[in-house]
Amino acid sequence: MGIDASNDWILKETKFDPTALGKCEAIMCLGNGYMGLRSSTEERYVGEKRGLFIAGTYNRFDENEVCELPNAADVLEMDIKLNGQHFSLMQGTIEEYSRELNFCTGELHRYILWTAPDSNKYKLEFYRVVSLKNLHTIAQKINITPISADMEITVSTGINAQITNTGSQHFSEGPKRFYDRKYMQLVQTTTQSNIHFVFTTDVTFSENADTHIAMDRRKIFSVYKTKVAKNKCLTIQKITTIHTSRDRANENKTLDELQASALNELKAESTLGYDEILKISAAKWQELVWQSIPVTVQSSNPTDQLALRFAQYHLQIMAPAHDNRMNIGAKGFSGEGYKGHVFWDTEIFMLPYFIYSQPSVARNLEEYRYLSLPGAREKAKGNGYKGAQFPWESAWLTDGEVTPLYGAADIVTGLPIPILTGLIEIHISCDVCYGVWQYYMATGDEDFMERYGYEIIFDTAIFWASRLEEGNDGLLHINNVIGPDEYKDGIDDDAFTNYFARWNLHLAISYYDKLQGNLFFEKLDNKLKLSAQYDAWKEKAEKIYVPVSREDGVIPQNKTFLNLKEMDLTKYKNQTRVGTIYNDFNHDQINEIQVCKQADVLLLILLMEDAFTSQEKRANWDYYEPRTLHDSSLSLSTHSVLANDMGDYSLAYDLFVRACNIDMGSANMHSSDDGIHAASIGGIWQIAVLGFGGLRLVGDKLRLAPHLPDAWESLTFYAWLRGQKLKFDVTKTSANIENLTKTEAVTLEINGIEYIVEDMLETPI
Repeated sequence: MGIDASNDWILKETKFDPTALGKCEAIMCLGNGYMGLRSSTEERYVGEKRGLFIAGTYNRFDENEVCELPNAADVLEMDIKLNGQHFSLMQGTIEEYSRELNFCTGELHRYILWTAPDSNKYKLEFYRVVSLKNLHTIAQKINITPISADMEITVSTGINAQITNTGSQHFSEGPKRFYDRKYMQLVQTTTQSNIHFVFTTDVTFSENADTHIAMDRRKIFSVYKTKVAKNKCLTIQKITTIHTSRDRANENKTLDELQASALNELKAESTLGYDEILKISAAKWQELVWQSIPVTVQSSNPTDQLALRFAQYHLQIMAPAHDNRMNIGAKGFSGEGYKGHVFWDTEIFMLPYFIYSQPSVARNLEEYRYLSLPGAREKAKGNGYKGAQFPWESAWLTDGEVTPLYGAADIVTGLPIPILTGLIEIHISCDVCYGVWQYYMATGDEDFMERYGYEIIFDTAIFWASRLEEGNDGLLHINNVIGPDEYKDGIDDDAFTNYFARWNLHLAISYYDKLQGNLFFEKLDNKLKLSAQYDAWKEKAEKIYVPVSREDGVIPQNKTFLNLKEMDLTKYKNQTRVGTIYNDFNHDQINEIQVCKQADVLLLILLMEDAFTSQEKRANWDYYEPRTLHDSSLSLSTHSVLANDMGDYSLAYDLFVRACNIDMGSANMHSSDDGIHAASIGGIWQIAVLGFGGLRLVGDKLRLAPHLPDAWESLTFYAWLRGQKLKFDVTKTSANIENLTKTEAVTLEINGIEYIVEDMLETPI
């Protein structure tokens, strides 16, 4: 692909590569939080992965599969014939080519100068936008200009519901209809969750065209034929709307009513036309992101600014800000990877962006966790525990655990490898609690806590109290788990899990003490029987075994890690693709080596940085960083932030670049085939703001300790804190902080000195 960073607003593909279609389909995907649209081309190619995903519409194909976000009908496809010749970049000659995603406007533009096999030359331009203003609208515009001679053009396009999720068909065919021989509408209904999807589309030509309407199985389309003179531009516009019966506005509508309202909305959108839809959507991008919360850098490497805009763009389009019944999947809405399921990725890697940048969106994401408490309680009960055990993978609010049971094949035995994360990777309950607490510390949103937050904290504490096991040493242990390092499973006393379980219990105890006498607390007490839990929490919190530092300061990752075999990991540390260790070892063998898939103890130290001494931080950094392969996209951001803390500034910047290149880079053109890496993209923002910008909320205290990489002259970012919007301008020698809201003073610590910011603060660093 190659990244052209000459314009740091535009991600540009400069060469068509039919062997790596998935890369740009994913990283150039469009969306608005309601839907995500992979950027497959109008014409079809072998190896493509077309995808349209609507937030929160999970379906289960059959009882042998877990639910997933269904891949909905294809509304992009166009079969184009130019003088009887099918337009395809697999034939003829590509004279000029580019495809650009403009982060500023959210528009995708493809330009092609093409000589057909019959030697006729054409200029084709394809434009596309998913509206950020009207969440239901997809708009396309195609300009075709014959250069060699007059042209006859035939276009077949419509709504194609002959789409599956890698073979699983999630829809029953519904009504199809043409209105006024112009507007096409198709309904498909999920087979198990019974959600109606209504697609309505309108196609217009700038020249008169003969039109033939047609229907096929799971498909409705029109065939348009017209003639265009040499050097005259033919413009085709296609406007499509998508609505579902799960949309809050449609919950009480019959299917007939839903179809009628969808048709009326399409007519209104079609009247606007492509250019106006784009203009309105681009204005929304300015309002929500680029004029409100941009992260900007002056860097000698222009790709750095592009990467930060790439991150903010994707974070915006993957967050279902419109509905608190939904959350962010591990691939956003950019592909079928991880089935659209929600992981701890949200709380630890993406939630911080929304807490500081768009607190109302952060609240929605946290309300999802509250609404999914019934599933968490059901999982705990099914495992023989009490309270709320949050699923490793979440989907429907009431589903509970939806992690598949098996994954890839074992290279030694040939058998499918069991996926144990849904069974024994239990730190997710701590992560959810940590997300609630982080949101509260940053926003002071007491209404959220009284309605939702305290209940999550108390119910997860109930779970941990029931999960602890009495040991022969008189202490309480957490056995047979997986920590963040998924190269170690079935281990006892994982440091990350045990430390956070204890923290969760202490947090519940402190809020129990604080809230005594409040009316809402009495209701919670009655609901969860908190009074009966309180004494047990206090007793058990003091008896939880937490791995403590050795004399050299190293914290054992788990009970056995420091006794495992050591080996030279240089080969795998220098890999250009993740997971190459599996070419030489199977999972059981990796379980016996001192090697980490991703940040584990170091993630604990980052999230609980005030719980460890500087000597402990240094010792664990020196020990675990060389043993961590970063075989998970979650890992690089944690290590980059800590490298900056440790004074290893060159490595911090190198890890930042590597994190950016997971999706944006061209070294591995198949890294994003199944979708972008949402947590890693959240991590890009974290490296810039929390790492190089040095912004941290330690407990309830805001701290700033910036250190910019050599390549950066300045960094500007924005952060909301307890209702105040702050602007930070950081250079290598100074920091300017402006309180843009000015309704309350903000206290923060800069390099150990406390300041109060009422209006503006300028200080050397």
